[in-house]
Amino acid sequence: MRPLIFAANWKMHHGPAAGRRFIERLGQLVPPAAGRELWFFPPAATLPAVADALRGRPDGRAGAQNVHWEPKGAFTGEMSVAIAKESGARGALVGHSERRHVFGETDEDTRRKVAAVLDGGLVPMLCVGEKLAEREAGRTEEVVLRQLDAALGGLPAGSLDQVLVAYEPVWAIGTGKNATPADAAAVHAVIRTRLTALGRAADAPVLYGGSVSTKNVTALLAEPELDGVLVGGASLEPDGWAELISAGRPG
Repeated sequence: MRPLIFAANWKMHHGPAAGRRFIERLGQLVPPAAGRELWFFPPAATLPAVADALRGRPDGRAGAQNVHWEPKGAFTGEMSVAIAKESGARGALVGHSERRHVFGETDEDTRRKVAAVLDGGLVPMLCVGEKLAEREAGRTEEVVLRQLDAALGGLPAGSLDQVLVAYEPVWAIGTGKNATPADAAAVHAVIRTRLTALGRAADAPVLYGGSVSTKNVTALLAEPELDGVLVGGASLEPDGWAELISAGRPG
C-alpha cells in the first residue's frame, strides 16, 4: 500500500529557531502514524535544526529545497548532496516550478540533480507541471511527460523505486486556483503509467501541489490516484498544517 505523504515546502520562510519551534508544536498536535510520511523542506540554514527536531519521529523526514549536481567546487550559494545529507536531509526537491521558471533550471539540470541525489543516497522529489498557456493549448500531458522523460530516462530501473514525483501545475501555485480532483487524478494516472514504462514499480507515490488548503485537501486525497500533497503557503503555521494533515484522510 502506498504511503500517504504530506510535504511542506517552506520556501524562504522560518529560520532555525522558528523551524525547531514549528516541529515541537506539531508534535503536540499530530502524533506519529503508520502509513504516513511528513516531509519538511526548510531553507538551507534551517535544515539541520528541523532534521534534529524530527529525530525520534518515525514518520518525519527533512529535505533540501535545492542541491547542485556537482560534489564540490566554485558554486557560490549552492549546496551539494553530501552537505545536504550531513545536514540531516533524507531527500531533496528537484525541478520545483520556481527553480525552473524563476531561476532558469532546465530539463537537463533536473536530470543531473536527480542522478546526483540518487547517487548520494537521498530521495529525489521530482516536480513536474505545465504553465497556464500550455494547459490552455491542451499540452499538459506533453509537457509533463517531457519533464519526466528528461529527468528519469536512462536511469537504472532499480534506482527509480526511490523517486517521488509531485505534479504541480504552475498556474495553480500560490494563485488560489487548483486543478479539480478529477483533473489532478487524470494527470497522476498519466504520470504513473509513464513511471511504470520507465521501470518504476506500479505503486509509485505521486503527490499533488498547487494551492492546497484545508478546504480542498479532503476532496483531493479522496481520489485514489493522489498519494499526498506538496504544500507551500498552507504549511507555514503548525496549527494550520496540523489541521490540513488531519483533514487529508482519516487515520
